[in-house]
Amino acid sequence: MSMTDPLGDMLTRIRNGQRARKNMISSPASKLRNGVLDVLQREGYIRGYSQHELRPGVSEIEIELKYHEGDPVIREIKRVSTPGRRVYSGIKDLSRVYNGLGIAILSTPRGVLSDTEAREGNVGGEVLCQVF
Repeated sequence: MSMTDPLGDMLTRIRNGQRARKNMISSPASKLRNGVLDVLQREGYIRGYSQHELRPGVSEIEIELKYHEGDPVIREIKRVSTPGRRVYSGIKDLSRVYNGLGIAILSTPRGVLSDTEAREGNVGGEVLCQVF
């Protein structure tokens, strides 16, 4: 059976893994998921991730979650643009997450970027999720 929202599934796995105090979680692999995980790693929300091939054509991502003094670093992670309701934003209309304390992750023509990287590159796109 196919999945309707693969990115939402990965975000839910991260949320559930942190509530269960897991160090590592796994998720099916895709280019979009790798792009989002790159941004999360650059911004310091996860320790890292690695991709493993289960069998030819099927890969899995292992995500290493990050904690600070016993609390998860990611306090809130939520999907903004869903398959049923896409949310696009120009760079001038892009609002700050928690007054600049959090980040928004965008899918732009230059790849998957955080909101600060998109502002520096003066490029807008689809708002995938918000992280705080």
